[in-house]
Amino acid sequence: MSDTFPRQYARTQRLTLGEPRNFSISPDGSRVVFARSHSGSDAVNTLWVLDTATGEEREVLDPRTLNTDITQLTAEELRRRERAREGASGIVTYATDASVSTAVTILGGQVILVDLLSGNVSTPNIAPGVFDVRLSPDGSTISYVRGGALCVASTEGNERVIAYEDSDTVSWGSAEFIAAEEMGRHRGYWWSPDSRSIAATRVDVEPIPTWFIADPAHPEQPAVPHRYPAAGANNAIVSLHIIDVASGASHPVTLNGEWEYVNSVSWTSHGLIAQTQTRDQKRVDIHNVDPSSGASSVVFTDTDDHWVELVPGVPSVVSDTSAPVLVTCADRDGARRLMVNGSPVTPNTMQVRSVVSVGSTSVFMANPIEEPWVLHAFSYNISTQNVEQLTPSPGVATVTGTASAYVVRESTLYSERAQFTFVAGNTRHNIANHAETPLVNPHVRLLNIGARNIPVAILTPRDGLTSKLPVLFDPYGGPHAQRVVASRSAYNSSQWFADQGFVVVIADNTGTPGKGSEYERAIANDIAQTVLEDQVEVLRALDDVEPRADTTRVGIRGWSFGGYLAALAVMRRGDLFHAGIAGAPVTDWRLYDTHYTERYLGNPAIDDSKYEATSLLHDADTLHQPLLIIHGLADDNVVAAHTLQLSSALLAAGKAHEVLPLSGVTHMTPQEVVAENLLLHQLEFLRRTLG
Repeated sequence: MSDTFPRQYARTQRLTLGEPRNFSISPDGSRVVFARSHSGSDAVNTLWVLDTATGEEREVLDPRTLNTDITQLTAEELRRRERAREGASGIVTYATDASVSTAVTILGGQVILVDLLSGNVSTPNIAPGVFDVRLSPDGSTISYVRGGALCVASTEGNERVIAYEDSDTVSWGSAEFIAAEEMGRHRGYWWSPDSRSIAATRVDVEPIPTWFIADPAHPEQPAVPHRYPAAGANNAIVSLHIIDVASGASHPVTLNGEWEYVNSVSWTSHGLIAQTQTRDQKRVDIHNVDPSSGASSVVFTDTDDHWVELVPGVPSVVSDTSAPVLVTCADRDGARRLMVNGSPVTPNTMQVRSVVSVGSTSVFMANPIEEPWVLHAFSYNISTQNVEQLTPSPGVATVTGTASAYVVRESTLYSERAQFTFVAGNTRHNIANHAETPLVNPHVRLLNIGARNIPVAILTPRDGLTSKLPVLFDPYGGPHAQRVVASRSAYNSSQWFADQGFVVVIADNTGTPGKGSEYERAIANDIAQTVLEDQVEVLRALDDVEPRADTTRVGIRGWSFGGYLAALAVMRRGDLFHAGIAGAPVTDWRLYDTHYTERYLGNPAIDDSKYEATSLLHDADTLHQPLLIIHGLADDNVVAAHTLQLSSALLAAGKAHEVLPLSGVTHMTPQEVVAENLLLHQLEFLRRTLG
């Protein structure tokens, strides 16, 4: 068969296969470790080492050369991959010692040890069935989780359980659902710098309601129980403990004050800190912990009238200074700013998005607020108080490493693929990217629309014509995700729809990141109306900014929050949006999780009115335009009940609609045949309903 873009997009996992990823740089800058598959259609990642003196890339482990079945994954590993939206196989995660001379990974549930200097690969005598494997900083001890137990072993084997309880609801050393899905904390234990102790979370999910995920296509299989902390329900009980690795003795950490969530834990040579957050998310505390006693004191508190945003990479304590220096981020004077010992050190014209590394010179990612579609790396020097831009290209950059040695991924509107470069002073080495060249050529224009300067991308076919075309809105629209970015690869699927004869419009409405504190927080207490009004404002402006747009024929498609927005648009503004495709939509926010939903709508057990106002179920009788709803029946994030309850409400209201159930498919739809045919099915629906 000849290749088409939908087939390529599915086969290459959205053109991500073949890209280098998961970089680790040795402290002396002499080597870079990373994972990468052999080609853009190869889903098996192998482990590589870059020699920074010569620029030579050396493969140190191809999982296919080992006598292990890499398709055999534990249930815990499958859940971890779903939370991380991980679709590849082979080496998808690994960990190193502090010197980055030894690495450890898991293949088929089996621990694999790799000497990064010699390339020697060994299999310690550890029974299969483990996940989240790590190395002590000194490289002498392997740690991992087996079921609900936290275990350690030598590099030869000899497993010892250091934390375990005989309970179906208690686990040690693992991140609970909310931490992994919503807080960006995918781990539940942390080694001390001296390799003698581990800080670990104890998680008890007993208070969380049990939901059941069934596969109707296989009635012979039992439903899978799933502890889901829906809005208003109980969360897991999480506590932090210090474990002596040699003896297995442990003692609890006392985290003072009011809190519901453990956001992050960081352990450096200057000590152990943990950040907690209240249930309403309007306060976070950073606790300085004494590992020997478990006592703690609050060293920094941040509050906000709406919510305190969690920023990846912080809080942390600088380890290469004579005295402890606390680095974190906070919203101050309308922008998210880097904070050093409680004071902002970046200007309020810059929105800090994440912190890459903390040291006497820290590295962070940020964008100018007036240009939210770009992302640059910056450094901040504590001594000189200078902020320096490290990545000058006019696109989207991400960085791994420190100010002295880092790997940068850069993508622009003008590059077919992302470019990866190692940088250390005047030394630069390109790292090969094997991703395929997409079979589309995005033709995109970025602009601001309206009084709020809503970021918008408009894509049209490269046909050289001026004829009118139907319009397809293609938003996400929810918090923590941008669609309008200065990166060509972000528009591949949108361009394919444009090439089929559409003007495609992507608008980053109020609530999306990059444009400062007020823009993000304007959705507090209502994640429906302001979001929809921004999409309407962009639609009304189209006649003036895009001559090919036929605004009498407008469709909208989206997934997850975008699915909610698509259904919302055709139900509340069917006079303007004439067909909708809602993929895995949230339809009633009471069915979504605590940490995400309560941040914006509050706790429904206290006040349910905001949930009533934003529920699609109450708008069922307003639908008078075609609506296609798509949902994976194995989705444990936005469960299929969202779609089934909306469909029932629409049927009760006498409103025709279409539902496409995807048997065995989760929220990220990784299956190749599903991903390809979903695009084709959506195209057919749009052509049928818009003409």
